Amino acid sequence: MAGRVLITGASTGMGRRSALYLSERGYEVFAASRTPKRLEDIANARLHPVGMDLRERQSVDRAVADIGRVDVLVNNAGYGLVGAVEHLDDDEMKAQFEINLFGLLRVTRAVIPSMRERGGGVIVNISSFLGKIGLPLLTLYNASKYAVEGVTDSLRYELAPFHIRVHSILPGFFDTEFARSNLVCNRTTFDESSPYRPFAKKLAPRIVEEINGGNDAMQIAKLIEYLIETPDAPARMTAGEKSKKFIPMRRELSDEDFERRVKAYYEL
Repeated sequence: MAGRVLITGASTGMGRRSALYLSERGYEVFAASRTPKRLEDIANARLHPVGMDLRERQSVDRAVADIGRVDVLVNNAGYGLVGAVEHLDDDEMKAQFEINLFGLLRVTRAVIPSMRERGGGVIVNISSFLGKIGLPLLTLYNASKYAVEGVTDSLRYELAPFHIRVHSILPGFFDTEFARSNLVCNRTTFDESSPYRPFAKKLAPRIVEEINGGNDAMQIAKLIEYLIETPDAPARMTAGEKSKKFIPMRRELSDEDFERRVKAYYEL
């Protein structure tokens, strides 16, 4: 099924790779970013950079109106806030949800009417295996991705009567720009005087190392294509080593047993 695909957060990482791949596969791709100039080097007859700020409803609505028909929405934009809850201020917490959840909802809300009127469409939410598994210092990121999973579950019921399919992909750690560009650290947590510094000093480098040594983002691009083209595809799919390891384990074990496994794995 060729069609018109809107991908958010497309200037780097999974979004960029997916935009380029889908355009090569015959889709007309609208690659959205706050910095669309960063996509000009891969723009072509089927790949169109689009300016969109997920934090602003007018920006989202204007971009979607300019695009016109959207057959597939890939909600990819997001970043990770790293810090102890005790140290996070309101602005940091709100900003995490503003992009990872409310931005996703703004774009989804904008494309639903035309999909509903046409009687079909596909929405793919790029979530995270951390939408099912908690890790310390990533509490707000975890919470935002848990929320994305809830949105996915609910929208599958809400939009099914209109033949709009909703799916999520739960990546593990992938070698993208995420660790270099999309992790935001709370400085107080990492300060010499912070009671959480020993914890942060031990865990944060481990997470960054796992991200930088992670899987190839092309896996995500191909999963998106699979979800688009497979009408009976599952509600959610895992991607990458960490996701395929921890998500099944999470289903099989009790909360207490799973927590013990995670503590042992990360030496917490």
